[in-house]
Amino acid sequence: MSHPSQQDSRRALSLSTLAFTICFAVWTIFSIIGIQISQQLGLSETQFGLLVGLPILTGSLSRIVLGVATDRLGGRLVYTLNMLSAALATLLLSWATTYPQMLLAALGVGLAGGSFAVGVAYVSRFYRDAQQGTALGIFGVGNVGAAVTKFVAPFVMVAVGWQATAQIWALALAVTAVLFWFLSKDDPVTAARRGSAASRRSLRAEFAPLRNLQVWRFSAYYFFAFGAFVALALWLPHYLIGVYGFDVKVAGMVGAA
Repeated sequence: MSHPSQQDSRRALSLSTLAFTICFAVWTIFSIIGIQISQQLGLSETQFGLLVGLPILTGSLSRIVLGVATDRLGGRLVYTLNMLSAALATLLLSWATTYPQMLLAALGVGLAGGSFAVGVAYVSRFYRDAQQGTALGIFGVGNVGAAVTKFVAPFVMVAVGWQATAQIWALALAVTAVLFWFLSKDDPVTAARRGSAASRRSLRAEFAPLRNLQVWRFSAYYFFAFGAFVALALWLPHYLIGVYGFDVKVAGMVGAA
């Protein structure tokens, strides 16, 4: 297997980071539009919490499946399909009129959060072991998508409503998926496998790391560290509005900061 050129590696990293930023912006969209939805439907605190939390649940659990799919099919294909699926769910959300419909759409929106597992697997194959930490650190900057939503979405929502905001975010994600597909390349492992008769690992082998206690320990670290960040990112604008009487634009900017 030939090692990719520096240009190909940088392109993969740049495109993946951009895609992850847009995915993360979509993944946390309920932190802003959920406020107007809550007012429209008269949701309780528990109902609001469930609405904003469901995409996070889907995004977390889907990473296992998406990670396996990326190993077997390649990140370029899985990343593109993942973004298109999340974009479709976000578009359908804009047509939801009842709370159960919105919960169902929220599950689909959560697929955008699964992009993290795809991007990590895809980007890492373009870099040698000694460079992967730096490359994945740069890729992780895509978390800034949460701040993008909090800075921009309140102004869009006040101007055109939450439905149009969801449609705009869906369009941005769909366009990103198309650009990613046409501008990116298959990772070296997938490209080499295409011309080879070598068989893929069994599904049992894919899930073998679950027998390693260290995997569960690092998952616990990630649960508390990243989980706290996501929880605060989703709940803070709603909290600032309810407790301090901020309008949604100010609450969004404070939450983003």
